Amino acid sequence: MKSSRRFLFLGALLGGLAVMFGAFGAHSLRGHLSESMLEVFSTATRYQMYHALALLLIARIGSTGAGRLPAAGGWCFLAGIVLFSGSLYLLALTGVRWFGFITPFGGLSFIAGWGLLALHALRSGKA
Repeated sequence: MKSSRRFLFLGALLGGLAVMFGAFGAHSLRGHLSESMLEVFSTATRYQMYHALALLLIARIGSTGAGRLPAAGGWCFLAGIVLFSGSLYLLALTGVRWFGFITPFGGLSFIAGWGLLALHALRSGKA
């Protein structure tokens, strides 16, 4: 599968899942989780959606034959969703605090993805 199609698929899939998780959190978890854990769950869905949209951007950029930097950024965004949002979902649903130690690695992955996208813009003369 071509890289741009792969990121289009992943962005669409993860965006749809973010909507589903958000609805699940808002309608099914209220009353089962504390307000602070509901906020943690909400943060996970919000960042998942932001970066699902970023994957769609990567797919668009990649469809122009942009090279390796955008694709590397896309993989960083995917890793960030798994590590950041995934660890927050697990923290909220299980209450196991050590999942919170994984979250910053996801945040660093997000930052790296945005940095790679910015570097691509500078190198391509589009910044």
